[in-house]
Amino acid sequence: MPIHKSVKLNTGAEMPVFGLGTWKSQPGAVEKAVEVALKAGYRHVDTAAAYANEREVGLGIKASGVPREEIFLTTKLNNPDQRNPEAALEASLKALDTPYLDLWLMHWPAPMTTDGKADKGHNWLDTWKSMEKLYQAHPDKLRAIGVSNVSKKFLDELLAIAEVVPAVNQIELHPSCNQQELVEFCVSKGISVTAYSPLGSDASPLLTNPTVEKLAQRHGVSPANILVSLQANRPGVTVLPKSVTPERIVNNMRLVDLTEEEVQELFAIEKTAHFRACHPAWTGWGSIGFADCE
Repeated sequence: MPIHKSVKLNTGAEMPVFGLGTWKSQPGAVEKAVEVALKAGYRHVDTAAAYANEREVGLGIKASGVPREEIFLTTKLNNPDQRNPEAALEASLKALDTPYLDLWLMHWPAPMTTDGKADKGHNWLDTWKSMEKLYQAHPDKLRAIGVSNVSKKFLDELLAIAEVVPAVNQIELHPSCNQQELVEFCVSKGISVTAYSPLGSDASPLLTNPTVEKLAQRHGVSPANILVSLQANRPGVTVLPKSVTPERIVNNMRLVDLTEEEVQELFAIEKTAHFRACHPAWTGWGSIGFADCE
């Protein structure tokens, strides 16, 4: 299963398979992380308004000296901004100091108020319709739109009303949260998938999992390389390892080809070590339909 270098989106654009994730990367560190990553050869950077680090990501891009047109840049619409996505888009463009986004995602299918409560008077599908209008009206600002943390059930609802099929669904993916059915469904609908938390997030038990360690030794790489490579081996999937440590940022670029048997060994970890890294407290609102690892 050879590593692929990019995934062609349903817009025709090429999205680099390997990118830098910035979730939990603090403003003081993320600027340098982005600069180091781009100088090392990364050409895909992911952030979000909710991460409160867009300004620093933009500064890191500038400091790298890499031309903007060589970088695939993604950010996300925050939950409390779903009633006014146009203002949120302009705020993100200003914070990132960029004239356009390569990809803009709805961060969660979960409209919220500014005090962190469910905005029960607003439907997330209406947010998607607003994003479509912005995408159609401003091709100079938006190259593609998509979603994040959206389950198959909710994708069915979205596709039933959508004029624009999402280019990407960004979801948690690692050997303890494979979501293979959702990945296959997305790809079948022309929706690429981006894997966040491919290592299982901070202090992940996957880094010391015997299967992961065995494959790392076999390929002469670190356990982190195996975990990132797993996602890069999956058809239609891009992957976002996160780090602010220069050595790890560079080391994470070492991707290896995995055999089908090795991929299945890694998938099997979920049967005995099932968990997810991202579980905000507010997802206990009820049957919201977020993408999960079950």
